[in-house]
Amino acid sequence: MDWNHAADADLGFEERYFPSPEIREGALVQIVSSGPDSRGGEAIKKGGYLNLIGNARESVWIQTPYFIPDGSIMDALKMAAESGVDVRIMFPPCKPDHPFVYWAGFSYIWELMNSGVRAYTYDNGFIHAKTVVIDGIAASVGSANWDIRSFCLNFEANAFLYKGDVPAALKQIFADDIASCTEVTPDMYGQRTFTVRFKESFSRLLSGIM
Repeated sequence: MDWNHAADADLGFEERYFPSPEIREGALVQIVSSGPDSRGGEAIKKGGYLNLIGNARESVWIQTPYFIPDGSIMDALKMAAESGVDVRIMFPPCKPDHPFVYWAGFSYIWELMNSGVRAYTYDNGFIHAKTVVIDGIAASVGSANWDIRSFCLNFEANAFLYKGDVPAALKQIFADDIASCTEVTPDMYGQRTFTVRFKESFSRLLSGIM
């Protein structure tokens, strides 16, 4: 799809690479792709992430290497947390290859924490999971980060999973990973230096082009 879009050509496909899918009882999987060539665009965000968050009743647990949400995602997460849903976000600590993304992401995290969202930095290496689990009964795993580029510009594909054992297993993985995390607390917000606050504010100004 990426090649066809960029080269204005159609490579087609061979049937042998797409055998009939195996059908199993007890689980539903929906594959959703999005990109600059998608009709309507933002299918993963609008038809996927926002719907999942809006239907959450108990928990929304997110793992992502990059967290640069747009206004609609921020509003959805705030409303969920303020409604009593257990919203948690796990992301990596600072890495020198993407310092602006890190500082910008933290500015959004602080804002969400005012609504009751809990946040964790994963300390056992660089976490690259791109998952969300809703109530332990629905989930998404795929290539899309929780950032504006993945929502609007990049070619992405996610698997949305409903019922079955996988969503519950992903929720347990998140719970296990918390043991390797440091929770970000409101006290840390007040202890930030002027330099840190400047980095966050400046990086957030650039977040729309990251």
